Amino acid sequence: MVWLNPKFRFKFNPIKDSMTLQQPIEYEQASPEVRAVYDDIMATRQIDWVNNFWKVLAHHPATLQRIWGNIKQVMSSGALDPLTKELLYVAVSISNNCGYCIASHSAGARAKGMTDAQFAELLAVVGLANETNRLAIGYGVPIDERFMPK
Repeated sequence: MVWLNPKFRFKFNPIKDSMTLQQPIEYEQASPEVRAVYDDIMATRQIDWVNNFWKVLAHHPATLQRIWGNIKQVMSSGALDPLTKELLYVAVSISNNCGYCIASHSAGARAKGMTDAQFAELLAVVGLANETNRLAIGYGVPIDERFMPK
């Protein structure tokens, strides 16, 4: 179980407690257009299954195709290594309170080598950043001249 927001006094289990608005579309029930994306997901990731995020997006094939294309482009090798990208995804998912995304990208980060110590430090950084961001926003702290691009 994960605590998603400390102001709430209950634990949220993203597997048991999520509210499903659309049922996932399984491969067997998918249109040929959706199956093509599912096949690409499995081939690209070298896996034999498609997770529920994609199965729910399949209700709108254009969105499914667009988001999968964006994921392939942004999360592929680049200036940031794959683990760093997953850690950033986990951090944003925590800040956005997305239980599904926290679980999915934590699993992805672990598969790319994230340790328990790295996860704990990530949580500390996310918590600190959220706190200091709120303080800066609340106080209306003016941006230092030296922080401005030249």
